[in-house]
Amino acid sequence: MKQALSFTALLLTCMLSLAQDKRPNIILVLVDDLGFSDIEPFGGLDVNTPNLTQLAAEGTRFQEFYNNSICAPTRASLLTGQYAHKAGIGYFNVNLGLPAYQGFLNKESLTLGEVLKNAGYSTILSGKWHVGDDRDQWPAQRGFERSFGFIGGAVNFYEINGENSPTVPLLRNNEPFYLPKGRYLTDEITDQAIAFLQDQDKENKPFFLYLAFNAPHWPLQAPEEDIQKYESVYQKGWDSLRTDRYRQAIAKGVFPAGQEIASRDTVIQAWNKLTYDEQQYWQRRQQVFAGMIDHVDQSIGKLRKALQTLKKDDNTVIIFLSDNGAQGGDRTRMYTQRNTETVGRAGSYEVQNSNWSQTGNSPLRSYKDNPYEGGIGAPFIVWYPKEVKANAIKKGTGHIIDIAPTLYDFAHAKYPKTLNDVQANPLSGISLREVLATDKNQADRGKPLFWERAGNRAVRHGKWKLVSLYKTGNKIELYDIDDDRAENNNVANQYPDVVKELEDLYQQWAKETGVVDYERIRPQRNSLR
Repeated sequence: MKQALSFTALLLTCMLSLAQDKRPNIILVLVDDLGFSDIEPFGGLDVNTPNLTQLAAEGTRFQEFYNNSICAPTRASLLTGQYAHKAGIGYFNVNLGLPAYQGFLNKESLTLGEVLKNAGYSTILSGKWHVGDDRDQWPAQRGFERSFGFIGGAVNFYEINGENSPTVPLLRNNEPFYLPKGRYLTDEITDQAIAFLQDQDKENKPFFLYLAFNAPHWPLQAPEEDIQKYESVYQKGWDSLRTDRYRQAIAKGVFPAGQEIASRDTVIQAWNKLTYDEQQYWQRRQQVFAGMIDHVDQSIGKLRKALQTLKKDDNTVIIFLSDNGAQGGDRTRMYTQRNTETVGRAGSYEVQNSNWSQTGNSPLRSYKDNPYEGGIGAPFIVWYPKEVKANAIKKGTGHIIDIAPTLYDFAHAKYPKTLNDVQANPLSGISLREVLATDKNQADRGKPLFWERAGNRAVRHGKWKLVSLYKTGNKIELYDIDDDRAENNNVANQYPDVVKELEDLYQQWAKETGVVDYERIRPQRNSLR
């Protein structure tokens, strides 16, 4: 009898504990190929993003927040808290024959889904995966109890084939899902997430939602009503808008006053040298891109209304960021399929090119897949009124390896040394919670940040940033980011001791992380963007 009473008391204690679980829900919103100033809170006043503007006004923005410059490596670090090589995706989601370049997440790098599920959270994913193509590498096999989306790196936003041969290959909880014709994928990603949250509401525990939009990644496709909102907005062209966004970024406080804009990419043709027809063509391209961003913002508003209906809006952390800077490339660079429709509509396959992307990344230098600030610098917004400072702009100097420890901190989730008999890699980043919740202006990690992707390298240590590119024979460049975030002035020759220190630190990190000389693993064809 005593044993029965004891068991009943234990059961009641557990039920009471679950009922009192006041840990915050967490929503991690990742967008794809969004430039630094492509949204209003970071200087893009030409794009309508009222929901992100509200999150920024009620939350905290970082001036400096870094990614890995390209899709799959960024997602590997975001999901695991590891440098991409340590997680197995040092190059892309292709297997190049070495552990650091196997092209899918290794078991030792625990995902946000696995750790938070183990800590008592419901775990949900809706959107893009891109960190493992085979079934045993899918979201459901890596800790996500509910999942919807696509596995690869890019997909159409509209279905143009029949159900038997879909051009938008989707999965819902590991089962094939058909996107109805005329349905915009951003809407489906959003509505699936909301449906999962409504279903999860029956469970008496907090949730983690990883909402990974593929917009505004190519192909450039958006609902026509969103495209038409931007009629005539871009007639001033990329040169004028680039400098406008630079001034607006300073006015917003997300770019330091007194610093110069990045030098103009001289390969790009001047807007006023284009013919009238050329200007009309390029305006339409940017209208579509803006419409895609606009629609993501609408989706965030829709999600927040759903949270209010579920009465969970006051205890939810929302984080917003991009996986890399805007896409570079020239006008001849096309999606692998041929256009059968006007840009923006189903059947068109255009990509964002350097001309508008230089504006998207303004005031920063370069583009996606490069370790300059325009490639690795991203918008970063955190909203949680219970704790996170409102309308705050901080230097930050955060990195995607910091997201996992930050979320585990908010969730009071202990990162396990082993899980399912697998010894876990230690986390590489630090929690940003103190920076977000106090007057502290910058993360104090006490060690550098590192990048390597396809032979392109960078090190950030204090104010110094070392950069070397594969295409230049790894010529060393050095920048003082505190005075020159636009990376206009290479001071490597003036500070040889700093160059040597950062080179030594990089070599040590490369050895510890499994990075090898790019020539050793370089694919014969590099078209994976």
